[in-house]
Amino acid sequence: MRYKILTVDDSKTVRIIVKKAFKSYDCDIIEAANGVEGLATAAKESPDVILLDVTMPVMDGVEMLTKLKSDPALKGIPVIMLTAEGGRDNVLKIAKIGVRDYIVKPFKEELLVEKVGRIIDLKPIGDGAQAKAKSIFDPASILVVEDKPAIVQQIQDGIKHTPWKIIGVNTTGEAIDHCSKTPPDVVIISLSLPDEAAFTLFRLLRTNVKTKYTPIFGLVVKTDTTVLQQAQQVGFSSIVTKPIEAQDLEAKIAKAMNLDTSERYFATEDNILLMRLPENTTPGVVAEVTQYLKPKTADAVDSGICRVVVDLHALKHFDMTVIKLLFTTMQTFRELALQYVLVGNSQIVTECKGFEDTKGWQFVDSVEDAKAQLNKGAPVLATAG
Repeated sequence: MRYKILTVDDSKTVRIIVKKAFKSYDCDIIEAANGVEGLATAAKESPDVILLDVTMPVMDGVEMLTKLKSDPALKGIPVIMLTAEGGRDNVLKIAKIGVRDYIVKPFKEELLVEKVGRIIDLKPIGDGAQAKAKSIFDPASILVVEDKPAIVQQIQDGIKHTPWKIIGVNTTGEAIDHCSKTPPDVVIISLSLPDEAAFTLFRLLRTNVKTKYTPIFGLVVKTDTTVLQQAQQVGFSSIVTKPIEAQDLEAKIAKAMNLDTSERYFATEDNILLMRLPENTTPGVVAEVTQYLKPKTADAVDSGICRVVVDLHALKHFDMTVIKLLFTTMQTFRELALQYVLVGNSQIVTECKGFEDTKGWQFVDSVEDAKAQLNKGAPVLATAG
C-alpha cells in the first residue's frame, strides 16, 4: 500500500515540481487545482498528506483547510501549507486551525521531501518497495517510552491479539540504548516526560541513521492541546491520545508501518473467496474494506474463483456506512458475475428487515452452510440493488 500525497495548487508548475520532488520515492502524487477539487479528491482518495496552497481561485486554501478540519472523516489528514513570502504571517495565524507545517515559495525540493518525510515514512523506490508487503499478521516490535507502567500495560493489553511485541522503558536513556541495539518498528513516546525529554529524544532518534525513518508517535492526554500541537509542529509521525483507544492505536501503527491489513477481511478457503466484517465495523474498517474490495475480488477472479461468502456473523449491528459498503460489495460481485451468499446472525437478520432497501436480503446461519449452498450451485441469496 503506497502513501498518497495530494497537492492542491492552481499553479500547474508547482504541481509539476511536487511530482518531480517525489518521483524517486514509493508514493503516489494526486493533483487538484483548487479547494473544491481538493476536498472532493481528499474524500475520494484519503491521502496521507495534503500540500495546500493558500491563494487559489474558486476556493482558497484557508477555506479548504477549514472545511477539511470540520469533516470528521478528513480532519486527521496532516496538511502542509504552501505560501508566498508575503503570506507567511497569514499561515501562522491560521496554524491554529490545524496546519502541521508550512513552506514558503519558492522552495527547494529537498525541503519539501524533508517536511513530508517527517509525517510519512518515505522510502526510495527500489529500497524494499518491490519486496512483499508486510502483513498485519507479521511480527513487529513497538517501543513505548513511558514512565507510567499502567499506560504501558494498557497498550500491551489493548493490542495483545496482534503478533506485535511491546517493549516498555521508563527513560530516554533506556530508549536510546534499546534503539542502538535493536531498532524497533515503531516508537511511542510519552510527551509528559519531564523537561521536554520526549522532544529531545525525538530529535536524537531522527538524527540516528538506524531510526531516521522509524515512525515515532507522541502519547499525550487529549486535552493537552498545547503539547499536542507542539508535537505536530516538530514532526511526530502520529499522535496517540489518552485515554488510549486500542483500535485507533492499532490502525495508526498498521498505517505507519504500511502493513497489508487485507487479510483481516479477505481469505480464500476451498476455492471460495471469504469476506468477513468484524464485530465492531467502524467507519475506519469500512474504509479499509472498501479500499481492498476491488483488487481482492479481481485477484480472486484472476485465480479462477467465482464464488464468495460474505460473513457478517460477528457483526453486532448495521449502520448506513456498513449498508453502503454491502451495496457496493454486491454490485461489484454482480458486475463480475460472481455467486455469493450472505452469512448473518439473528440480530443482523432482524435489523435488515427494518430497512426498505435491505428487507429482501437473505442469510444463512454459518460459513459452512454458505459453502454448501454454493457447492450446490445455488442462486445468489441476496437481492440487493
